[in-house]
Amino acid sequence: MCYGKRGRGCRGEGALLALGLLAALGFLVWWHGPPPRRAARRAPPLPPSPDTELLRRPVYAKPALDPAALGELGRAVRLELSPAEKRRQEESIRRHQINIYLSDRISLHRRLPERWHPLCREKKYDYYNLPRTSVVIAFYNEAWSTLLRTVHSVLETSPDILLEEVILVDDYSDKEHLKETLENYVAGLRKVRLIRANKREGLVRARLLGASVAKGDILTFLDCHCECHEGWLEPLLERIAEEETAVVCPVIDVIDWNTFEYLGNAGEPQIGGFDWRLVFTWHSTPEREQKRRKSKTDVIRVTILFYRSPTMAGGLFSVSKKYFDYLGSYDTGMEVWGGENLEFSFREPYGDVTERRLLREKLKCKDFKWFLENVYPELHVPEDRPGFFGMLRNRGMENFCFDYNPTNEHQVTGHRVILYPCHGMGQNQFFEYTSHNEIRYNTRQPEVCAAVDSGTDYLTMYLCQENVHSVPENQKFVFREDGTLFHLQTQKCVQAESNVYNGNPAPLLRPCTNSDYQKWFFKERS
Repeated sequence: MCYGKRGRGCRGEGALLALGLLAALGFLVWWHGPPPRRAARRAPPLPPSPDTELLRRPVYAKPALDPAALGELGRAVRLELSPAEKRRQEESIRRHQINIYLSDRISLHRRLPERWHPLCREKKYDYYNLPRTSVVIAFYNEAWSTLLRTVHSVLETSPDILLEEVILVDDYSDKEHLKETLENYVAGLRKVRLIRANKREGLVRARLLGASVAKGDILTFLDCHCECHEGWLEPLLERIAEEETAVVCPVIDVIDWNTFEYLGNAGEPQIGGFDWRLVFTWHSTPEREQKRRKSKTDVIRVTILFYRSPTMAGGLFSVSKKYFDYLGSYDTGMEVWGGENLEFSFREPYGDVTERRLLREKLKCKDFKWFLENVYPELHVPEDRPGFFGMLRNRGMENFCFDYNPTNEHQVTGHRVILYPCHGMGQNQFFEYTSHNEIRYNTRQPEVCAAVDSGTDYLTMYLCQENVHSVPENQKFVFREDGTLFHLQTQKCVQAESNVYNGNPAPLLRPCTNSDYQKWFFKERS
């Protein structure tokens, strides 16, 4: 479950994300190519167990349900607090980006409501022939309750027969509660090991530290603030048992960061992608993947709804340990966190790439062009036309550029373009003029194009058309040789004007003149 706020997971100090697992709805499957040899070792088939419930038993049973307990069954909690208590709660939020004051008052063993498709209960697993997994959880200065709730959630929902161990990797935390107190607590838990880094390593190397001592055939990486549903583990392991090269990610649900309400995950599972900031993004499952299934019920009954995905979120996934090593594991040159999931998805190195180049030759990797054309064809690739992408600058209002920065990452459309001092960092100031007469902002996904609503003079961003041959008339501009941006529908030119939109300069449509304020040019770098 993902705590719906602004956190970034156990990947950096002070900004925390909570992730969890809902095995009943679906999985993202991502894979490279075959390893040199198949690593799976299948035991001879055994007759079905007369008591499947025995095989499904977790390492620990949850305590008896207390329906009145705070947050039980994923209910929202809103505390009545004194002024002093409110201050302590606000301080916990400031420090962790999650309401830890409340988390500390919720049971470490709480249950979540089930949101399974009814047909998922018909799914049977051959527990004797599923591989065993080591669960690796790296953390740095994590709050006590969220970290231990993760550990107990894994122990209380994972079949004992399938869970080899839980490996907690302390990435050189300096909080007192994560020292001897944690050691003593973990010492009383079956199958849990605590290892510590000797210096701050960052997420990538901390995870590798855990993987290096793992005993299980499968590595399952989790962020350090997760809550797992019963039945989360079996489908992950079964998919890898079927296809050794699969890297499997579960559906990620949402828990409210402030009330700890379980919000679930509405609708169909999505696939992972990325935008040209190299930021991971979620997308609707493309039609080509939908067509691959015979029907929803058939797939749910047989394979628990797997989708092939171009990239993975990176916070939590399962992979064969042998295949992970074969692929070169993580790039240890990557510091702290961020991007390791994309790098692992398309194995494109950066930095000192000597070792990565040798690995690429050894694995006979295809190039990135092949990846875009065959694995992620839905992503718009900017046209390679020098002079038609970068910062869109104005000649009259010197050093001001087109700027688009929607406040909500999940609502990219419907906002106006402004002008802002050029910063040369790309991101919200990276635009492209396409050969189909669009002004595209394609840094984020989904991509948006400049348009002019009827009766207005502003440039507002709306979704670009997937079919470039059906671009709406109000999104068509001609970038003329003299530098003017001519809007075909209104027969007007884009002009830079100051103090027109919430105190900011902005591009507006005006009758065409020879003014420098109507002259624009692209610059790739500042």
